[in-house]
Amino acid sequence: MRQYQKSLTITTSPKNFHRLTAPIEAIVAESGITTGLCSIFVCHTSASLLIQENADPDVLTDLANFFAKLVPEDSSLYYHSTEGPDDMPAHIRSVLTRTSEQIPIARGKLVLGIWQGIYLWEHRQSRHQRQVVVHITGV
Repeated sequence: MRQYQKSLTITTSPKNFHRLTAPIEAIVAESGITTGLCSIFVCHTSASLLIQENADPDVLTDLANFFAKLVPEDSSLYYHSTEGPDDMPAHIRSVLTRTSEQIPIARGKLVLGIWQGIYLWEHRQSRHQRQVVVHITGV
């Protein structure tokens, strides 16, 4: 069993989805592992990872709109406001989504469905430098 690990630094746009599929596919190829598992982890509490529709951008717009209604940025609702009115809602959105994903690898490629893409979702209103760790195990 072999292991390979690499970190990505993603400069995010405010409250936006950032497609990570291609950079992660490149890391898988670089690893030389043909059968295994790719684990992805975002090292932050106000951004998240998701595997979602990669063909119709309306899906991502609808997700963002749904979460804006589900977790409003209303400072009167939260105690924690040290980093601004978007901070606590960003933490809640991160809890409701995911900070890690695992994807099988077969024949040296990620096993994703035809319409699936990997995204980093920035939940804050300003741009950030986000660290994403990609860890691959296999043969």
